[in-house]
Amino acid sequence: MVDVQLIKTEAEYEAALARAEKLMSAEEGTAAAEELEHLAMVIEAYEERHHPIDLPDPISAIQFRMEQEGLLKKDLIPYIGSSAKVSEVLSGKRDLTLSMIRALNKHLGIPAEVLIQEPGGVIPDDDEGVDWTRFPIAEMVKRKLVKAKGNVKDNVEMLMRELIRRAGGFDAIPVPLFRKNDSARCNAKMDSYALMAWCTYVLSEAYVAKPKTKYKEGTINPAFLREVAKLSASENGPALAQSFLADHGIVLIIAPHLRNTYLDGAAMRLRDGTPVVGMTLRYDRLDNFWFCLLHELAHIARHTDCGGKNLFVDDLDLRATDDDVREREADEWAENALIPAKDWDEHPAQEVPTVGNAIALAQRVKVHPAIVAGRIRRKFADYRKLTQLVGNGDVRKHFPCDWN
Repeated sequence: MVDVQLIKTEAEYEAALARAEKLMSAEEGTAAAEELEHLAMVIEAYEERHHPIDLPDPISAIQFRMEQEGLLKKDLIPYIGSSAKVSEVLSGKRDLTLSMIRALNKHLGIPAEVLIQEPGGVIPDDDEGVDWTRFPIAEMVKRKLVKAKGNVKDNVEMLMRELIRRAGGFDAIPVPLFRKNDSARCNAKMDSYALMAWCTYVLSEAYVAKPKTKYKEGTINPAFLREVAKLSASENGPALAQSFLADHGIVLIIAPHLRNTYLDGAAMRLRDGTPVVGMTLRYDRLDNFWFCLLHELAHIARHTDCGGKNLFVDDLDLRATDDDVREREADEWAENALIPAKDWDEHPAQEVPTVGNAIALAQRVKVHPAIVAGRIRRKFADYRKLTQLVGNGDVRKHFPCDWN
């Protein structure tokens, strides 16, 4: 039996090549031919690791195919889009989009791995029923939710597919996000594509920020929410809440609001069951932050499952008109955690809403006065009351984002 060792060094590689060259004329069935066969296998294995062959660049591949087929620039218009785009692609001034890649692969037979520059790469099918042009990609780039160079409108699909990949893939996105659903306290004007873009970004960031601590089902209960509420008494309360939740396996992601989502917060899960709360801070007020946070935590405890398919998105401006029993339940859990019902019912602040009474009740239940002020303003439907207590401008400063 021929003894051919694995190649581990460049010197062994050169020696193997020299030996193989000497054996090239070996007759089939001989020991020399068998040795040559084994040498070829170890040489190939070494080259795959240390001397990979670079893929030809896509422009060179297109030009080569044009020469083969006798094609002119105008013949590429059906696949690339216009005479100007063809010129820009061939000169390297415009990147290939996925739609161009699909057409060039299908009609000119240029290998997918060459066009997408990924060995063994496969062009994704365009069969998800998604209208990629509807995603607010320019706003997402502006808000730094995605990174992009060049003409972003031509690359919406590629950019969104990458974001979806980082969020765990299409199967990880809560359904249904492309249509109105029964798990949303949402404005009738809500743009479902803007909503999906925001939720997908939150999920992608949650994977990056996933805590080392694994969430234990049942952790979120009224007592737990009460602990979270008491963090509001600290000047650094919002940041403390994010750390506290992470210590219990829960991710809090803050992401700027996108136009036409009318969104305050969302409750969802990663595929492994990790709870995720997303918040927009579209209203930079402490009272809104704490109510929204506890409301979403209540949804996670009561209305989401480990499979990660349930999604609750909330426009808290709609609280007065919402009769969904799940939303009412989340409201009740949040309200009682922030101000226990007995304390609220017994304290004069709810009948005589002075600054002094609001502060006194806040001290009694160990929360920030903004929470009491927010509750009073809602009860009286008078949002001019106690404005000085609600913590205007006191939330976003804890979370570095592009808020412009």
